[in-house]
Amino acid sequence: MDNNNVALITKLVLEAVEKQKTADEGGFLVPIGVSARHIHLTQEHVEALFGKGYQLTKKKELMGGQFASNETVTIVGLKLRAIENVRILGPVRKRSQVEISATDAIRLGVKAPIRESGNVAGSAAIAVVGPKGAIYLNEGCIIAKRHIHMSPKDAMAAGVHDGDIVSVKADNERGTVFNHVQIRVDDSFTLEMHIDTDEANAAKIATGDTVKIMK
Repeated sequence: MDNNNVALITKLVLEAVEKQKTADEGGFLVPIGVSARHIHLTQEHVEALFGKGYQLTKKKELMGGQFASNETVTIVGLKLRAIENVRILGPVRKRSQVEISATDAIRLGVKAPIRESGNVAGSAAIAVVGPKGAIYLNEGCIIAKRHIHMSPKDAMAAGVHDGDIVSVKADNERGTVFNHVQIRVDDSFTLEMHIDTDEANAAKIATGDTVKIMK
């Protein structure tokens, strides 16, 4: 085994040991990513909003092969209250979905349930308006359930598994504890906890801050 491989293996082992030590001392550290309102669309709906054959264009790469697109839309609630410049995340999906905060739901006049991404059955109805057309979703508008993305290596170091529900503490002046945080594990994930803007503002947390998974 050459020296480069030995150095890499040593580095990975030391990182895992350090993470486990942190977990044993009272919490596994996780960086925060504050998730603003956004929308996922099918290709059919992209074309309905932007024109036949239209393809989303990348603005910024995200984890798990996702990206923030340059394209934005307007979402409209049942009382014809609207929020403009809602970012589309790509690539296209098999089902369209709008993710908003509780404050957005009040503003739009919709009763959006708290759900894991992808679980939209029976969720709130919403209209979406683009530059070339509009669509109406009978269901698809949710408030995203708070969650932590992890690689299998991070999950092992934290002592958790995909689908586990944990509590997380922010050790700042607010000292907020988030319960009902879902663990999501995949090889493509980078370690990060996602909360929405309401949760971040209430706890005085910003993207890049860290929290601890509580034992």
